[in-house]
Amino acid sequence: MEALRTYYKEHALADSNATLSRFVSFALAAGPPPAFTFELRRDELPPDALALEGFNEILANFYREAHLDQLWEHFQPDYLRGVDVYRAPVSEIVFGASTYLREIVKLQSPRIFSVYVEPLVGAKTNFRNYGDHYTLVVSPSGVLPLDDIRHAFLHFLLDPWAIRYRTEASRASAVLEYAARAPLLPGEFHDDFPAFFDECLVRAVELRLRHLAPADLSSAIDQAEASGYVLVRPIYARLSEFEKSESSISAYLPELIKGIDVSAEVRRLQGVKFAERATDARPGTLPEAVPARVSESVIKAGPADAELAEGQRQIAARNGAAAAASFERVLAVSPTDLRATYGLAVASALSGDAERARELFSKVIAAANGSPSAQDERPGAADLSWSHIYLGRMYDVEGKHELAVTEYRAALAVNGIPEPARSAAQRGVETGYQTPPRANKPDGQS
Repeated sequence: MEALRTYYKEHALADSNATLSRFVSFALAAGPPPAFTFELRRDELPPDALALEGFNEILANFYREAHLDQLWEHFQPDYLRGVDVYRAPVSEIVFGASTYLREIVKLQSPRIFSVYVEPLVGAKTNFRNYGDHYTLVVSPSGVLPLDDIRHAFLHFLLDPWAIRYRTEASRASAVLEYAARAPLLPGEFHDDFPAFFDECLVRAVELRLRHLAPADLSSAIDQAEASGYVLVRPIYARLSEFEKSESSISAYLPELIKGIDVSAEVRRLQGVKFAERATDARPGTLPEAVPARVSESVIKAGPADAELAEGQRQIAARNGAAAAASFERVLAVSPTDLRATYGLAVASALSGDAERARELFSKVIAAANGSPSAQDERPGAADLSWSHIYLGRMYDVEGKHELAVTEYRAALAVNGIPEPARSAAQRGVETGYQTPPRANKPDGQS
């Protein structure tokens, strides 16, 4: 017992959710009792599970000493009751989504969608996607996160087809130039059109499945568009034709994509007003060579807040020079402010100064590896992980994929890495990064 307590204290993070997250990853990667050995090769293990290397033996010893097999017999009925709470609603979600999309989940398929019920995780839904395995860990208490489960299951059904038809979908990539201006659009979509299209497709299908009243539907589509998901509207409209067909979505998707009037959408988007982000958040975008992502962490109160917020607004407007000026004014007063350093790295990339961006992203990383005298001198997990990802993508653009993979893996090893960064880094390891093609403007100029 004492060894278990000591191990936990040594591996606990300041953020309790981040601590829980790494133990969830360990639980999903470890094999059954009594040994709890990893079932994957070491290079295939999630980095946050690797951070708990050595826990297998400690857990195995505790399992024997505490006779957990006997305790499990006592508590198993409680877990089964929790499973029963989810059985019917999850079955309904799976049946409804599969029926609507006319997709059959084959039992012999290597792709797996799992929902684990664990009372100890609290109200937070933990979602993992490692290759073909989609997993959620949920609690049976409180309000059931059925919307989260539906969203994850739709990704499970639609992700393979969005990937397969990414070339066909790229004909609509011109809309991303406008979507990336939306302050509320997560940065991981700014440079990754296949992922952006996939997310819009999932959200559009969700709206078809919800069967909203006309006024509520109109409001939901407007809200999605104001947040930057600008393809939800045309995809939702095209799904009405899919519903009249007899094809599965996997067969119909190329036709759906072909039916989107890209020129009309581009013209329409020129008049769309995107919702503004609250002043305590940090939106951002990057140019094609270094994809967009600015930390979602809250800006600390202080006299530099106005300049930092203005810098983020200018990044959202793709005005690299104005953004850089704001961040430089902060750094003139506080040279070690890592929020401004990270923002200036983003602004430099936006302005096409790749070398300066590389230097500044490296400075953020170096600050995490040093021995700061105060907590606020360390970068947040989001800034740190995305700095690694940006450097990796820059290496990929230069044709140095081995160096790129090193950066992606470093991002995955960051404690408390946000899920969007985790997904982006994992894609980098698996497929690398390619600069998105420049889309032609309506007047034919590039």
